Amino acid sequence: MTPQQLSQFLEINVALSAEHDREALLTFILDTAISMTHCDGGTLYLLEDDGLHFCRMVTLSLGIRQGGHDAPITMPPVPLRPSHVCARAVLEKRLINVDDVRTNSEFDFSGPKRYDEMTGYCTRSMLVVPLANDKGELIGVLQLLNAADESGEVIPFSVELEPLVAAVASQAAISLTNMQYSDQIHRLLDSLVGVLSTAIDQRTPYNANHTRNMARYAEHFLDWLDKTDHPWKFDTQRRRAFLLSVWLHDVGKMVIPLSVMDKETRLGHHEKDVQHRFDTMKLLNRIALLEGKITREQADTTKISIDNAWELIQQCNRVGFLPDDLLARIDELAALTYCDADGVERPWLTEEEHIALSVRKGSLTAQERTIMESHVTMTTRILEQVSFPKAYQQVPKWAGAHHELLNGRGYPNHATEHQIPEEVRLLTILDIFDALTARDRPYKPGMPVEKALSILDSMVSEGSIDGNILTLFKKSNAWEELS
Repeated sequence: MTPQQLSQFLEINVALSAEHDREALLTFILDTAISMTHCDGGTLYLLEDDGLHFCRMVTLSLGIRQGGHDAPITMPPVPLRPSHVCARAVLEKRLINVDDVRTNSEFDFSGPKRYDEMTGYCTRSMLVVPLANDKGELIGVLQLLNAADESGEVIPFSVELEPLVAAVASQAAISLTNMQYSDQIHRLLDSLVGVLSTAIDQRTPYNANHTRNMARYAEHFLDWLDKTDHPWKFDTQRRRAFLLSVWLHDVGKMVIPLSVMDKETRLGHHEKDVQHRFDTMKLLNRIALLEGKITREQADTTKISIDNAWELIQQCNRVGFLPDDLLARIDELAALTYCDADGVERPWLTEEEHIALSVRKGSLTAQERTIMESHVTMTTRILEQVSFPKAYQQVPKWAGAHHELLNGRGYPNHATEHQIPEEVRLLTILDIFDALTARDRPYKPGMPVEKALSILDSMVSEGSIDGNILTLFKKSNAWEELS
């Protein structure tokens, strides 16, 4: 290899290593090989189980360029038979240099000849180079056509160029293999996310819908952001890291008891206990009447009191917000007692039931809310056990901070504005928006989008969330494609 060729090889090597887009890399491999051999065109095949698949085709003199997303090649793959020159290069793992396909009888050149008949082209010289990575694994073939001299006349491919082309082919194979390894890591992470989301889905279906909705909001928002001239952009790696954070933000809920996470009412599973107690009270009242211990008037009065108390409990158990008058009546009810069959004095409501029915908003008591809020801490702990690649090392921190607020009133760390990155601020808005609009929550109805956005606006006013990011989210209409 001459100094000039070595310099050229090093430049190509750097360019191959720097390219991270697979489609661009495939195009670069063929274009580079054509340029360095001064030929008119060629084909890049990728090896799969059923043969060599056409990936890129170029014929400069005819202005033909096929392959990739915009111009996929629909021709069937070349079978791995030794009669086909590109297949022979794979089967024998060697470079093949053909001076003139018209006079060569060793290989089946019916394909190039049919191509010539259709296009009026004249295929003569051919250089076929297998693409083998550093482990000797074959992943494809370069087939170059019609080398030319300085005057443009077609000539055989120079034997002196063979080592350079082979070296470039090898480096190209290594670059493609590394990209495949990267794709495998992505698929591994995606499968991990899928497994964890499925596990959550099995425990509580509504939470899996929440995660899926958020992921779709996020994708639509990022797609919209890419199309704007806004300076805030997500490159490929940052986008994937953020979407992983979205998918995994609630993984800590795997360890939250369902009695807390799926609690529809204030009493939850205690409602049956209260109902059984009130049924018992009515039965004891009837027995007392039959035994002559109380009058009919006393029995009727007691029954009405029990029925009214049960109606009050039912109302307080399910109301969205508990007003002062209902709270006062619950406090009065909790002070009442009755005598059981053994004459032991019992409260109409236990202390635990009284506390539950006294919850002002929502269905969780202070103790249950603490348990529920611990899911973010568990999310961080779980994800910190995962060996994320360097590009995704922020995922545990982002996912575990989605309940932090800019004014320091969030949890678990009460982080303040300068401690909360933009990705977390966006994640928080997505989380709150879906929590407000979700129609499948067992403990509340879903809000219209307009009302949810109004609540988010009020959170901006109180300093809880980022107003600039909320403005972008509203402009994106990311939720519309979900309807």
